[in-house]
Amino acid sequence: QVRMVESGGDSVQTGGSLRLSCAASGITDSNYCMAWFRQAPGKEREGVAALDDDGSTHYADSVKGRFTISKDNANNILYLQMADLKPEDTGLYYCAALRSGCGDRWTVVKRYEYWGQGTQVTVSS
Repeated sequence: QVRMVESGGDSVQTGGSLRLSCAASGITDSNYCMAWFRQAPGKEREGVAALDDDGSTHYADSVKGRFTISKDNANNILYLQMADLKPEDTGLYYCAALRSGCGDRWTVVKRYEYWGQGTQVTVSS
């Protein structure tokens, strides 16, 4: 059974940095797309970054150059390093997994089979 638990969310000021972690248990091979999504109050959940099963990465335009997705394969931990944070980055951040490649449709929420409970990131100006 796959279980995903996020951590690392916090309140920071504009320009600050955070690193989110997602401990993913039950994923026993590399044939998964692993991703980070976020949801701000009153808005739809949106894709932030994804790590494809071939190691390639995908990023939302709004975070390119500021966020980096990576994975510790030995410990099955997915990371999201966030720098130069802005108030519009505020939201509940979720990690998600899909037993397939990410592909061009990596931002489609309903494709993902497994989700964590979320960790809150708040960026104040």
